[in-house]
Amino acid sequence: MPDEGPTTPHDAAERAAVESTVEEIDAALLGGPRTHSAQDLADRADIGLDVVRGFWSTLGLPHADADDDVYTESDAQAVDRAVGLVRDSGLDLRTVITLTRALGHTSDRLALWQVEALVEDMSTRYELDDATARLLVLDRLAELAPILEAQLLHSYRRQLAAIAGRYAAEFAELGDPGPDRTALPLARAVGFADMVSFTRRTAGLGSTDLSQFVQRFETAARDVVTAAGGRVVKTIGDAVLFVADDAATGARVALGLADALGRELDSDVVRLAGLADGARGITPVRVGFVWGRILSRFGDVFGPTVNLAARLTDIAEPSTVLVDTETARVLADDPGLVLEPLEPVELHGLGMVQPVRLRWAD
Repeated sequence: MPDEGPTTPHDAAERAAVESTVEEIDAALLGGPRTHSAQDLADRADIGLDVVRGFWSTLGLPHADADDDVYTESDAQAVDRAVGLVRDSGLDLRTVITLTRALGHTSDRLALWQVEALVEDMSTRYELDDATARLLVLDRLAELAPILEAQLLHSYRRQLAAIAGRYAAEFAELGDPGPDRTALPLARAVGFADMVSFTRRTAGLGSTDLSQFVQRFETAARDVVTAAGGRVVKTIGDAVLFVADDAATGARVALGLADALGRELDSDVVRLAGLADGARGITPVRVGFVWGRILSRFGDVFGPTVNLAARLTDIAEPSTVLVDTETARVLADDPGLVLEPLEPVELHGLGMVQPVRLRWAD
């Protein structure tokens, strides 16, 4: 390896300062010093070492050698709680693994999302380079963490309450006989909104402008979906997957996305890419949505209905919404909607399907 030269005092001082900051963050976030090993956690909870290692792997975090003191008292309590879900609450171990994996997957993305947002804020406000902005975020992380944690807990409890409310409403609507037990459990409107030619439209954008553009897309999509009464399942770069509890709400979400989202994104493309005002006339969003039964697992949705919605999105024209004939039948009595059957097309993996264009009556 080539000699990189001696370390300057300035570099050493900077590294020491960063290490000191990380130690302070550890103390603030992890509830105390790292005084426990994996073997200590296993002995304390009266479980095998493999279970402790599995807990950290499922959470998405690395695990050290069995005798290395890398865990804190709050870490030990987390393992104790996980074990208690099996011993005291009677949950199946596989269920506890699923719950832990959900926490790891979600909190990893959430923490990265929020920290990167803070870095971008510092970089923009103080006109800093990326590395300096990250150091500044490190300095403020211990101060901001309790506020972010409180907001996380509030949001989580509100989301649990909202799910409980939806479950209660669905239970009240169940009649006799019940739904077919062989069918997927949830009746939902599910759909995609997809930006047309995302790669070409964003090819000339730098990292900051691209970040702002994608953030604008996600923010606008969530605002439209929520305002219309739906819920965002996930965003996938240039696409958003949404669900709604009934077909009429799904139609409002789909049409709202095709209209408002396309208009908002055109404006951003023009501003960020420096295009002429005439470029605003191109609406880069297409939407497909379907009413049917789905399976909800791992924070995502699955089933033939989801696949059909995705395929309809692929063939939709910009600024239009496509549904299938069954969804069109469910929406047929709504006077505020117009349904226009199109020529049947063959969709990969689904066979011949007749798409129906959906639009507002006015």
